[in-house]
Amino acid sequence: MFERCVALLKERGVEISDIVDCVFYLQRDHVTDHDEAAITETVLQVIEKREVQHAIITGICLDMMSEKKMLIDKELEDILNRDESLYGIDEVLAYGICNLYGSIALTNFGYIDKAKYGIIKKLNDHMDNSEACHTFLDDIIGAIAASAASKIAHNQKVKE
Repeated sequence: MFERCVALLKERGVEISDIVDCVFYLQRDHVTDHDEAAITETVLQVIEKREVQHAIITGICLDMMSEKKMLIDKELEDILNRDESLYGIDEVLAYGICNLYGSIALTNFGYIDKAKYGIIKKLNDHMDNSEACHTFLDDIIGAIAASAASKIAHNQKVKE
């Protein structure tokens, strides 16, 4: 399932390096000796968790079904395609990822979700000019990055 998740992310325009960039952004003021290979490994470890894989597949499938007009409920389809600000279920799915990594992950998620940094902004703003729906995906990416940053923070504290 791990390979399927990485392939789905790539299919939707997200490279692992995009998520690593978000982790660098979150950790820029806290960890000075960034090791890109180590951060990449941490991101992959987050994605290796079954609960994270389930969130990735669920969110991306809902996004894809919405953009292909395949949802049974057309009102929900409209909400997802517009990424209605008061919908909130996309964030709830992302919280499921963050909850695996503690309160720091939740705080990091809230920050990067508000900042709309990097690939998250691109997905949220449809900067590729596509009609793609990324209602769940942008939050899932934020949650993965936030969780990886939390894991790094916890490991950094242990080293100190």
